Amino acid sequence: MFSASDVKELREKTGAGMMDCKKALDACEGNMEKAIDWLREKGIAKAAKKESRIAAEGITEVAENGNEAVILEVNCETDFVTKNEKFTNLVNEIRDTLMSSDAKTTEEAKKVKLSSGKTVEEAIVEASHMGGKITVVVVVKGSNVDVARDVAMQACAMSPVAVNRDNVPTEMVEHEKEMILAEIKNDPKNESKSEEILDKMATGRLSKFFKENCLVEQDFIKDSSMTVAKYAEANGCEVLSMVRYAVGEGIEKRQENFAEEVAAQIDAAN
Repeated sequence: MFSASDVKELREKTGAGMMDCKKALDACEGNMEKAIDWLREKGIAKAAKKESRIAAEGITEVAENGNEAVILEVNCETDFVTKNEKFTNLVNEIRDTLMSSDAKTTEEAKKVKLSSGKTVEEAIVEASHMGGKITVVVVVKGSNVDVARDVAMQACAMSPVAVNRDNVPTEMVEHEKEMILAEIKNDPKNESKSEEILDKMATGRLSKFFKENCLVEQDFIKDSSMTVAKYAEANGCEVLSMVRYAVGEGIEKRQENFAEEVAAQIDAAN
């Protein structure tokens, strides 16, 4: 009905434990989307992001100067990127720049500026899609190319599903609210609350969904003190529309277990 790779994928998408993932897939007859919903209704997992991948490849570097040292790890999704000269050069520059900085934490390191004037975080976001896996086009009212580029980079890195609330598919919003209501009702603390109160609670939580998934409501990646909409407005612009494509999006990948396949062929031959 479902394979070990399905359990692994569900764990990656939801962060739930292996046994919970097995129970969910069993209860939902191997249906991945229904299993995600099942886990959410039980309060075991949060909503799975549209693109849920683990950055399993990358590079580690070390720099030392006397009694001080910096160990740096920069991850990416494929080993192809790690072989890209621009990527390796960036990692080396980050390593050397951090070595001469006063950064003590990851958050401080992200804000350190490189020779290009960009922060470490900005440079990594820009480099994370240099393999051409994601393409974004945004339409911005106001002739400011820099703003348009920043907003496109935001959409590339943060995976919004729409520009604003009006553009989020109705069925997606309804499904999200159903899941939120199920989570709330399954919480023993809410047993005595009326349907009206529960509905208001769900509507409140839905605002968080919009903030995470609507481009203009997301925290601006270069300055989290403002939203993307506020950033555009501060520069005399307005974000009107967005088209975002990711390679393979919507295509079901074929999962194969070589050992199982060979065993099946042997059984068939006998």
